[in-house]
Amino acid sequence: MEVESSKQEENKTMMAQHDGNPSKKRRRRTICLVVISVILALALIFTILGLTVFKAKRPVTTVNSVAIADLDFSLDITRLKVYLNVTVDTSVAVKNPNRVGFKYKNSTAFLKYRGDVVGEVPIPAGKIGARDSQTMNLTLTLMADRVLSNSNLYSDIMSGTLPLQTYTRIAGKVRIVFNIHVVAYTTCDLEIDISSRNITKQQCHYKTKL
Repeated sequence: MEVESSKQEENKTMMAQHDGNPSKKRRRRTICLVVISVILALALIFTILGLTVFKAKRPVTTVNSVAIADLDFSLDITRLKVYLNVTVDTSVAVKNPNRVGFKYKNSTAFLKYRGDVVGEVPIPAGKIGARDSQTMNLTLTLMADRVLSNSNLYSDIMSGTLPLQTYTRIAGKVRIVFNIHVVAYTTCDLEIDISSRNITKQQCHYKTKL
């Protein structure tokens, strides 16, 4: 009798353990479903915010001013040689319309003459706060050895007008859930009257890529 009683107790214990396993499995399955649902809900919320409230917007670049800081030239007609020195001051404002900061890398502003780079100045890396603006005052000096090798210079000097172009490229990123890369371009076409040393024509173009 004692043996039978012992066997019955063992059988009850085994049945109880067997009956408890499905319950544990259901509990684990429920927990997993809840965790997955929370993760999906958070992902959906972040996606909606990223596409609406925190949607990445293009930084707005504006040229506040372009001025001739220095212009010296002399013309040797007998030797058909031109001696030229030009310094251009430009002020560029970059506005960040996003609700998060815009970090930009080391960039460069260029001075061009008929497509050739004849001067450049570095723009150190930095950050523009959310919905904030930053003004960059840049001084571009023409490198005489680069411009004198251009065959068009003599005829431009004789006409009294020197065509130059300022070109600025600022690349950075806006982090909204993930990094969004942004590149802002600014180009200004200038015509300089050599005799008066003034800018007689200025046309600026802006472009931004996300």
